[in-house]
Amino acid sequence: MTPATAIDIARAGMMLLLTICGPLLLVSMIVGVAVSLFQALTQIQEQTLTFVPKLVAAGIALLVTLPMIGHALADFTAVVADRIVAG
Repeated sequence: MTPATAIDIARAGMMLLLTICGPLLLVSMIVGVAVSLFQALTQIQEQTLTFVPKLVAAGIALLVTLPMIGHALADFTAVVADRIVAG
């Protein structure tokens, strides 16, 4: 394996990481900001109020994006396997 091939695989791995984690992090961030705004407006300082909605939203986002994640992982695995066999 040449250094250029290793760098290409690492770059593809980083893009895969962003593809998989991006939607989940974005949903968690949006829900966190909304809950924080709600807490600031109502002055309710309950710790579980910040955790439970983010957990539920991340779970729903994971279920929605699971087919995309599986497809992206399968494509990446196929590309890496092809490069191992070819090189």
